Amino acid sequence: MPHHSRTRTDELLTAAQTGSVESLGELLQLYTNYLKLLVLAQLEKNLRVRVSPSDVVQETFFEAHRDFPQFRGQSSAEFIAWLRKILVNNLCRVVEQHVLAEKRDVRREVSLERLATALEQSTARLEAVIPDPGSSPSAGAHRREVELVLADQLAELPADYRDVIVLRHIEALPFEEIARRMERSSGAVRMLWLRAVKQLRERLGARGVV
Repeated sequence: MPHHSRTRTDELLTAAQTGSVESLGELLQLYTNYLKLLVLAQLEKNLRVRVSPSDVVQETFFEAHRDFPQFRGQSSAEFIAWLRKILVNNLCRVVEQHVLAEKRDVRREVSLERLATALEQSTARLEAVIPDPGSSPSAGAHRREVELVLADQLAELPADYRDVIVLRHIEALPFEEIARRMERSSGAVRMLWLRAVKQLRERLGARGVV
């Protein structure tokens, strides 16, 4: 991916802030797989069959589109931070609804702060998957663009490949726990992970990321 000081997301954000509805729509769509990945990383296995990451992301986009006039940031970094706050609120509400429906006799509260912290940790681990471009502002902007490419390429992988990478690199689980969750042997999971990483790196390489 070319390393420009001004990224596509920054250009779309500027256009959206000058009143371009089309640019805002395009900007939000760029974050689709990135946000889905963060939702997926926060869902317990028993909730994954009932909570659709796509639905949570679409609700987030609806609210972001509605409330965009209140956004006061100037950069894509501020924009994605704003989007994540909306995502946390929506995810917290959905999880709480399902938890309380499942355990009506237990008033279990889903902590917004805990979920926000977990989401930030997932984002940091997602960043750790990709090469370090340096510490300059332009490098940081480039890194955020690469994160979107990474999320898009993960979305294209077979489901078991995507799951093992999410569990290993974004949830930071040991192979023994991944094996338990995926109902496979530890050895099978390690082989699956190696194949998944190889295919992901090939995809990223084709995009000039690694």
